[in-house]
Amino acid sequence: MQYLRTLLIGGLLAITTGCANGLNSVQKAELDAYESRGMAIRDKSPGAAAALGLLPGGGSFYGREYGYGVVNLLLWPLSILWDPVSGYDAARAINYNVTKAHVAKLHERELQELDDQLGSGQMDIARYTLEKRKVDSKYRAGF
Repeated sequence: MQYLRTLLIGGLLAITTGCANGLNSVQKAELDAYESRGMAIRDKSPGAAAALGLLPGGGSFYGREYGYGVVNLLLWPLSILWDPVSGYDAARAINYNVTKAHVAKLHERELQELDDQLGSGQMDIARYTLEKRKVDSKYRAGF
């Protein structure tokens, strides 16, 4: 009976803690759009994260999910079933967040340049509006 209870608790822990939440469909489409335009930042390699997931807790540690990494380390032969996927999803989520911050920074920089040109009288309001629209469409995710 004690063995069955331990096995049940271990199984529930494996099911509930082993799976990291990946990107939702909108975030995936947004990251794919940035990747297709060459604007994506690749801070973590999803392939390396999946490969490291075969090691005890490797995918979770690589994906900065340290708590899950410890659990996956303790459940190691079983964690091979979910840690590669968890690591892959974590790497994609990190890349998404880094890309969003990078794109927002670039967008803000270009808007600031336009504002400076408008303020100094180098461009009129009609040209400013047109250029601002171009900048906004350049940094929109495209969907």
